[in-house]
Amino acid sequence: MEATTKIKKSVLIRQKKEAAKAQVGGASVAKLQNCPTSPRKMRLVVDLIRGMNVEKAIYTLKFLNKEAAIRVEKLLLSAIKNWEAKNEGKRVEESNLYVKEVSVGGGRQLKRLRPAPQGRGYRIRKRSNHVHLIVDSKNDNN
Repeated sequence: MEATTKIKKSVLIRQKKEAAKAQVGGASVAKLQNCPTSPRKMRLVVDLIRGMNVEKAIYTLKFLNKEAAIRVEKLLLSAIKNWEAKNEGKRVEESNLYVKEVSVGGGRQLKRLRPAPQGRGYRIRKRSNHVHLIVDSKNDNN
């Protein structure tokens, strides 16, 4: 009889991640979780760089006068480094990288109370967000 082994779910997830890391070429992903900025403010910044060339996007974020731009710039640099790690031997300048996809979703909310007149309390929702950024090469010479 052939013995069947049942693999834990965590082991399967780890194997899938290792297989994805072993894959050479293609797009690279960077995620920012629980960023303490409201999603609405973050979307204003993210919408500016969607579909843009990476170098132009970095310059845009560097000179944008919003706090969210600092966080997105750091995330974009992380995505570029991930792309470099995935595509060894290729140069970023020659590969014509661009921001393929960017999405902002709502994160957890911290609920606080602010004192209000006549013994009441107003609820304050301190919002956070999750940003998902994908960088890819326009040159398909894999």
